[in-house]
Amino acid sequence: MNIFKKVLSFIIAIIIFVYMQNPPMANGEEYQQSAITTDNEVSQFTGNISAASAILINAETSEILYAKNENERRAMASTTKIMSAILTIEAGELDKKFTVDDYAINVEGTSMGLKKGDIVTRLALVQGMLLPSGNDAANAAAVNVSGSIGKFIDMMNNKAQELKLNDTNFVTATGLDAQNHYTTASDLAKLTAYALKNPIFKEICSKQSLKSEFGNPVSPRWLKNSNKLLSSYEGAIGVKTGFTDNARRCLVSAAKRNGITLIAVTLNAPDDWNDHKNMLDFGFSQYEKIKVIFSDSSITVPVVGAEQEFVNIAVDTSLEVNVQKQYKEQIRTKLLLPKFVYAGFDEGKEIGTIQYITNGKIIAQFPIKTAQAISVSENKMGIWDKILKFIGIR
Repeated sequence: MNIFKKVLSFIIAIIIFVYMQNPPMANGEEYQQSAITTDNEVSQFTGNISAASAILINAETSEILYAKNENERRAMASTTKIMSAILTIEAGELDKKFTVDDYAINVEGTSMGLKKGDIVTRLALVQGMLLPSGNDAANAAAVNVSGSIGKFIDMMNNKAQELKLNDTNFVTATGLDAQNHYTTASDLAKLTAYALKNPIFKEICSKQSLKSEFGNPVSPRWLKNSNKLLSSYEGAIGVKTGFTDNARRCLVSAAKRNGITLIAVTLNAPDDWNDHKNMLDFGFSQYEKIKVIFSDSSITVPVVGAEQEFVNIAVDTSLEVNVQKQYKEQIRTKLLLPKFVYAGFDEGKEIGTIQYITNGKIIAQFPIKTAQAISVSENKMGIWDKILKFIGIR
C-alpha cells in the first residue's frame, strides 16, 4: 500500500509540475481602445489600373486595401518562381556545390547563363531565379531538390495546399505557358507574404544586383534584377516580374515605409510599373501611426504561493501602431493573460500579450508584464511540501 501511495504521489507530482510550467490562459478580455489621433479624411482609390486582376494587401495583417478581379484564375508567368525559390530555400543545404543537370537547363526563355557542366549551389540558383528570372535556374533547382521536375511540381502543389492557395495549380517550375498552370492575384499575394517571412528570400529579392558564384570553373558572376521598381520606387523591397505570351505582363511588388509592408500583385497588366506605383502610393496614404494608451489599473492576475493574492499588470505607455485611417476610432484591445501566476518573480516579468484589433484583424501586439515583484511567502506551504507530507517524507 505504501508503494502504491508513493507511485500515485509521484504521478500526481509530475502532472502538477507540468501544470505549473504552463498556467492555463484565461479567455481574452476585450476593451475599446483609447487612442491619440489626428483628424484625416479617408480617401478611396480612384486611379486607373490597367491590370485584368490586381490586389494590394498589408503583408503583416493581410488587410486588403484594393482589389480588382482578385479571385479570377489567370496564368502567372515567372511569378511562379516565388514558389520555386522559397521551396529551394526551405530544402536547405544552400551552399553545397553540385553539377547542374544538362537536360534541366536546356530550356527556353530568360536565363541566368548556366551551361553544360556548370557547378552551382542552391543559393546561386535562388539568386538566378529571383534576379534575372532564370528558367534554367528554376529547372536545375527542381531536379536537385526533388530528383525530377515532376516531383518538384508535386512539392509546389502540396505547398500551395498547405498555404490554402485554393485557386492555384502549378504545372511548371518556371512559369512558362502550360495548360492548367494558374493562380489568382489573391493567392499570389498570400504566397508572397509567406515567402517574405523568410530572411534569405527577402534579402535576395530586394537586391538590384548581386555577385553570385557558379560556372566551370566556379567564378564570380554579376546578376541583375529585372524588377525596375527597386530603383524607381521609394521603399521597394521586391519581389518578382513575369511575362509570357499567354500571361502577358505580371508583377508582384513589395514596399516598406514607416514600419508598414505592402504587397501589390497585377496579372495581365500592360502598364504594370505605374499600376504598382499608384497602388502602393494609395496604400501607404491610408495608414496613420497613432499612440495607443491602455491605462486600466484595475486589472490584476491571481498569485499562488504568496501573501499578496494579486499582481497588477503593466503595459508600455509609449506604444504606437499603424492603423488604417478609416478604422482608427474602432481600435479594440484583447488581453491574453494566465488564470494565475506563481510567486517568485521580479517586476517586469512577461506574463501575457495585449493585442490591438481593427476590422477583425490583429494590427499589433505587445507584451504584458508584472507591475511589481512578488516573493514566495515562507508562511505558505508550497505544493512540493504538501506532496512530500502526503508521501510521508515530511
